[in-house]
Amino acid sequence: METTRKMSDQTPVLECRNLSISYYTRAGEIPAVVDFNLKLMPGESHGIVGESGCGKSTVALAIMQYMGKNGAIVGGELLFEGRDMRTMSAEELRKLRGSKIAMVYQEPMASLNPAMRIGEQLSEVPIYHEGVSQNEAWQRSADMLAKVRLPDPERIMKSFPHQISGGQQQRVVIAMALLSNPKLLLLDEPTTALDVTVEAGIVELIRDIADEFGTSMIYISHNLGLILETCDRLTVMYSGEAVEVGDIHDVFDEMRHPYTRGLFGSIPLPGADKNEHPLVAIPGQLPLPHERPKGCNFGPRCTFFRQGTCDTGRLPMHSVPGDDDHRVRCERFQEIDWARDLPKGEAKPPVESGDVVLSVDDMTKHYVIEESGFLIFGGEEKTVKANEKLNFSAREAETVAIVGESGCGKSTFAKVLMGLEDATAGHVKLGNVELGDLPVDKRDEKTISRLQMVFQNPFDTLNPSHTVGGQIARVIRKFGVAKAKEEVDEIVYRLLDIVKLPRDFAKRRPRQLSGGQKQRVGIARAFAGNPDVVIADEPVSALDVSVQAAVTDLLMDIQRENRTTLLFISHDLSVVRYLADRIVVMYLGQIMEQGSTEEIFSPPYHPYTEALLAAVPIADTSIEKRHIVLKGELPSPSNPPKGCPFSTRCQYMMPGKCDVEAPPIRAFGKQGHEILCHLDPSEMQEMEPVIKKKVEAA
Repeated sequence: METTRKMSDQTPVLECRNLSISYYTRAGEIPAVVDFNLKLMPGESHGIVGESGCGKSTVALAIMQYMGKNGAIVGGELLFEGRDMRTMSAEELRKLRGSKIAMVYQEPMASLNPAMRIGEQLSEVPIYHEGVSQNEAWQRSADMLAKVRLPDPERIMKSFPHQISGGQQQRVVIAMALLSNPKLLLLDEPTTALDVTVEAGIVELIRDIADEFGTSMIYISHNLGLILETCDRLTVMYSGEAVEVGDIHDVFDEMRHPYTRGLFGSIPLPGADKNEHPLVAIPGQLPLPHERPKGCNFGPRCTFFRQGTCDTGRLPMHSVPGDDDHRVRCERFQEIDWARDLPKGEAKPPVESGDVVLSVDDMTKHYVIEESGFLIFGGEEKTVKANEKLNFSAREAETVAIVGESGCGKSTFAKVLMGLEDATAGHVKLGNVELGDLPVDKRDEKTISRLQMVFQNPFDTLNPSHTVGGQIARVIRKFGVAKAKEEVDEIVYRLLDIVKLPRDFAKRRPRQLSGGQKQRVGIARAFAGNPDVVIADEPVSALDVSVQAAVTDLLMDIQRENRTTLLFISHDLSVVRYLADRIVVMYLGQIMEQGSTEEIFSPPYHPYTEALLAAVPIADTSIEKRHIVLKGELPSPSNPPKGCPFSTRCQYMMPGKCDVEAPPIRAFGKQGHEILCHLDPSEMQEMEPVIKKKVEAA
């Protein structure tokens, strides 16, 4: 009996053997994934990383057998617990999905029915797969919500999906996936749309529950820091192929494929410096599946490409000498000096900031809402304090980052700045022009041109009916930069040169561009009116890491040339650390801390800043972080806590003080480092660094 158990323990939960997947279109067969191999053992976590379009999600959909009518496995084997899934009937697959194999998608609302209460949706899983009673299914669902650390499970069971936050929705989806205790859990970018603090909590939750239930996981992500924190092994994919596979620390510490190295070179790790050690974007773009080059798919983008070696046919996977578990698809990996032959960014002198361009003094924005019906029928008035007495400034050629969780008031401030909302009180000045009570329709063309915006989602901000050149030219004419057609066209071409897009893109429409190319067009359009200040609202969060590096480098180059002030709104503190000169940390409409980037990332910290820093996933095995997971949910701005707004979630909370009195502003250093907190300054000075280098054992 014991021998049988040991043998069964050695059977992989999932095994892909030379798996090839194609889609069939009017143009013929499109090979999406070629020759993919993966072995997942019980309780093991395997990460799959790569740029958009490399085939990560295709592999997951093939495992779920959800490839649609035009997708098919055209070669190799796909074994679940030793049995080829291709031989299973439709009924067998239906029973397998949701019970033994479950999937958590990137967007939780895509998995939840908006017309059904959460309890009804959760109960369906054990009722369908195990035939249990309604009462037992309901109880098991409530118990699972408690296990995924949702407060008041009974209330959430009776709620509709839209009545809970995004982080809570994702926890519900994870609870649904775990209800039948699956052997395999597929996670496809499960935290991309979430705040970094919520992400940290969900990553810890997935890890704890997988340990408790012995669940095997495949974690698909473009976030290498998350993969390091969650996975045992890693597959790096490029253009439908696995190019490097190995134990997580082998790949991170001894990567042997130029593409893997390129991905890491695009990530703002703690040692990166935008002036001394700028990031290096991978040149070129991912080839389309039907336009892959002969030989190495990465060849056209690789600095180590050698004709006659790298383009002689399909490349096999090679074992790295001394480690058969570490394999790489490269013909030259043993010739490269991995300690020396690395792409390095060109160092540039730091930009000196100038005079104050934007000043914010006691800026307050409140919304009045009616709680129960219209006021004329006796409804009760309630005030939502979206922004409360904001004070900071931004200088010429300076990058000021505004960070915080969703709902902290970042976007409300941007709306006031852009004239889409009026400030309730206080002042917002662009030079000598008061913007706080000047709506956009009352602003003259000069004021509007001086203040432009780069939006998070380039897909929604470009007119699909107009050419790229036409949309940039409209801004140039609108703000009086130029009128004559030849002059306008020349400026459009110059802007396309600046954002590193071919000039013939002026004739293309947005649908003909990739996401990164669209964002470059958005940046070109924002700078077309020669603005003094550009507000960049999460401009790189929707982009691959290689494209992120190119876009951030582009923003800095344009800022350097035009001496533009950049307000960078983001929740990604890795990018913020790399890009920003100064940081403003917001929570529930108030500024908790502000100072230079170096001051924000070093003690003393505001307790909220401390929790934000601890939540940042870092793709560096030489770095260690203090373990701080922020508990609870962001309070409602219509009913903020008394005293300090952060008191309900603060690990240092002093009852009778923090929850009663408004905190004072503590000043540190000489560069305007301010912290809004009741903690004694000496106590804050003694805080340990959140992020530091590991001490190597002697």
